[in-house]
Order: sequence, then C-alpha cells, then structure tokens
Amino acid sequence: MLRTARLELSVPEAADADAVLAACQDPEIPRYTSVPSPFARADADQLIAKAHAGWASGEHLVWAIRDAGALVGIVGLYRVDGRGSGELGYWLAAPARGRGLLTEAARTVLDWGFAPSGAGLHRIEWHAVVGNDASARVAQALGFRFEGVRRDALIGEAGRVDGWAAALLQADDRTPQVWPSPHG
Repeated sequence: MLRTARLELSVPEAADADAVLAACQDPEIPRYTSVPSPFARADADQLIAKAHAGWASGEHLVWAIRDAGALVGIVGLYRVDGRGSGELGYWLAAPARGRGLLTEAARTVLDWGFAPSGAGLHRIEWHAVVGNDASARVAQALGFRFEGVRRDALIGEAGRVDGWAAALLQADDRTPQVWPSPHG
C-alpha cells in the first residue's frame, strides 16, 4: 500500500469490481487503453484477478487509486522485466479527472518504482495512443522525456495505431517537460 496527501494506492480487490465496471463504461478508457469494449462485469473481475497474478509474478504491479476510500482509477508498473525496466500505465474515472489525482498517484508509484526498497528500476517507459493528450500531460508533468512516435506500435479497439513513447530514468530530475510537437 502506498499513500499520498489525498490518496491511498492498494491492490484492487473483488469488492472493487463494480467501481471498475462503472469507470470502464467511459468510451475514453477503451479508446486509449487495453481494456475491452464493451466492458462487462467479467472483464472487471478478470482485471482484478490479473492484478493479483501480476503481483505474484512481479511482472505487473497494479494499484487501485482510492480517493476517500472509493476506487477512482488504476495505476501500475507493467512489463517489469527483472533487468531494471518497466512501463507506467494508468486510467482515471471521468468524475475524478481534472483535480491532479492521477499525477499525484503516478508520482508516488514512480518514487516506489525507482526506490531500492521498491522495484529498484532504472528506466520506466510510458506509451500512449497518438492523440491521448490527457495522458501526455500527466507524463510531461511527471518529467518523462519524449522519445518519439512508434508507427503501428499499439493495438487498441480499432486495431494497430501509432503510439507516443517517452521514458524516465532513475537519475532524471523529474522536472515537468515540454515536448516538441508530440502529435508526430
């Protein structure tokens, strides 16, 4: 469990399935993430089961973002490879957006991900569908350095799409970044 000034981050539990289901009805979440569309209760249960399996394997480390106890999003370190690399991923329910909660949660996960007492990572990548400006703003605020556009690199509900790529190294200063024309 991780805590911020306003949030609690913990492994999603079976009791979170209804909140996950409700959040993933927002068409922006499957548009920009790997969650299926339409998103059913079984998908919520599977997301939670995969979160537990990911912690057991150490490959996918997923937290529920909780605001006043209620699940409002997901943040995780994915594809943790045992060689010091992983990928930051996240989504936030529509009613929770615009208050800086995602940036706050992700910053805490990055702190843990880079810490020797956490995952001890050297490099954390970020990828997003080209056009996902909200996700890019969070990554920029966290200090990610833009690395380019990867053609047909991501697979979403519409098939293969171009993806933005950025990364943060443990030694980077994490000051907010301004990226050169991230629209590729």
